[in-house]
Parts: sequence; C-alpha cells; structure tokens
Amino acid sequence: MAIRVCLGDVLKERGMTSKELCAKVGITEANLSILRSGKANGVRFHTINKICYYLDCDVGDILRFDGRLEDGDEEA
Repeated sequence: MAIRVCLGDVLKERGMTSKELCAKVGITEANLSILRSGKANGVRFHTINKICYYLDCDVGDILRFDGRLEDGDEEA
C-alpha cells in the first residue's frame, strides 16, 4: 500500500488505547482496527480531524506516503 498508517505508533506514544480513542472519536473498534491495519480503502476527513485532535498530532504523523504508485493505478 502506498499510504502507510502509523496510528498504532502514535497511540503508543500518547499512552492511549484504541478503545479510548474510539470512544472520543465516535467510531467502532472494528473500524479503527481496519484503519490501523492499513486495510481501509478510505477514511473521512472528519474522522481524521477528530483522530488528530484527540491524539494532538498532525495528519502526517498517522498517514505516510511511501513514494510509490499504488499497484493498479495508471500513471497520468
């Protein structure tokens, strides 16, 4: 995946559990697990905003681009 999700690392750094973050953000533990695993196909900006707010982080702290074009994407 060209976009790497580093949410688990940020949670660990902040000393917050996934369950605590789910309660604050208002998403299910299953959906947060899918996001943390990098298997999510998309995420709403509203959800990213809340995650960043409650973790006191920037989007770039939880989502990283690995510099590659995703397989199956056509070059422009």
